[in-house]
Amino acid sequence: MQTLLLWLFYISSFYAFIPGLISRIFGYRVFRKGTGSKEFALTFDDGPDPRFTPQLLDLLLRYNAKATFFVVGANAERYPELIQRMHAEGHLIGIHNYVHKTNWLMRPATVRRQIERTADIIYNITGERSTYYRPPWGIVNLFDISKRRQVQIVLWSAMFGDWREKLGSDRLTEKMLARLNPGEVMLLHDSGTTLGADPDAPEHMLVALERTLEVAQSRALRSIRIDEMIKMAENSPIQKLSFGKRLIVGLWLAWEQVFQFLFQLKTISPEDPFLHYRLRKYQGGPIKMEGDSLLNKGDKVIELHIDNRQLFELGIQSRSSAQLAIRMIRRMEKDMPVLAERIASDEGLAEAKALYGVSMINRGPEKFGFTVLDLPNGLFARSTKFYLSILLSVIHPAGGARLKERSELLVPKMILMPVSQLLDQMNQRASHEKTVKKRERKQEELALKESVVEAELPGVTLGH
Repeated sequence: MQTLLLWLFYISSFYAFIPGLISRIFGYRVFRKGTGSKEFALTFDDGPDPRFTPQLLDLLLRYNAKATFFVVGANAERYPELIQRMHAEGHLIGIHNYVHKTNWLMRPATVRRQIERTADIIYNITGERSTYYRPPWGIVNLFDISKRRQVQIVLWSAMFGDWREKLGSDRLTEKMLARLNPGEVMLLHDSGTTLGADPDAPEHMLVALERTLEVAQSRALRSIRIDEMIKMAENSPIQKLSFGKRLIVGLWLAWEQVFQFLFQLKTISPEDPFLHYRLRKYQGGPIKMEGDSLLNKGDKVIELHIDNRQLFELGIQSRSSAQLAIRMIRRMEKDMPVLAERIASDEGLAEAKALYGVSMINRGPEKFGFTVLDLPNGLFARSTKFYLSILLSVIHPAGGARLKERSELLVPKMILMPVSQLLDQMNQRASHEKTVKKRERKQEELALKESVVEAELPGVTLGH
């Protein structure tokens, strides 16, 4: 009996668990996140639903938002008028099996029939054949990822648990706004009739979605169909990377998520993450900082971390080292004042003695007042150099060639700045802005007085 169970475990792992893990982490043979500067994708599963789908379509129409609906074939067969409306209003219709059943529990032939039957239903209603497929619960099996030529498997980058009514519209709104970023593929549900879902949960989803669309509109973000996002991604420099490099990047980005969770990193601008930070105690030897202050072991520091995904995207989209440096400086210019304000308003952060970070891309921090120092020789410095060298070969515009060219300069450095110095910079900036506003206000008042005087002068008629 034990042997039988063990073999069942091996077979199920090979059939579904391992392919699912590879596709989720590395995006192998699936699409789960796009690129772009102002575009994100709304996707809806489990419909159409006669109660909630019409309300959802009304909402999308009001905000001129396009979406992708992964429909259950049986529901599409039951409510063809909703499929017709989706199609007429410019949304993309994808396949979510004929019945909402996991592929883990179905044979390959059964899955194929589920997909083909749903595709036929969509074609008979709209006249267009769908090739976009999302397996229920996102569980792909070994044969699913081998069918790439027949269908494009689409997963997601942001899931919110909106099928649970207890989540509520307020909490759901918070979660959605936190992930409202370019390239995100958001998973939502316009039906609550599937196994494990709450029947009234889509009510809260509609409220949260309207709030999210309002914010998206204010930030000039727009929702596009999955096929449009895939086309944009195909033209992205990411697709030019070899599978080996994409594998490294996938591991790197997965590790960052784990690191952020384990060490509870906070983000300076969650709507557009670039700098993360945490408060911790410094563990190195004494360091003399700017202004003759001394950083000792045990002193509190604010440890800075650049967002790995942002760093990767900036790197592959830059044509040269100079362009990469300029883009990073611009992002730092945006986040540093926000960090200063946060420190000034937080007693715990204000107790920190310095801002601290380690990076191999260490040209430019001096512009913000950082001191760049060598890391002490030791295991940490050597392992950090090895780790960052591999990553730099992937994200640097010159690729691996940069590691051979002037490699003695490619060493991780420590960047350091007293917190008091950052706060002084903030105060000086605020004082300067106040002076400029005061000068502008005086000029406006003077112009107003002159216009009043001119208006009060009596008209003079010259006669002969």
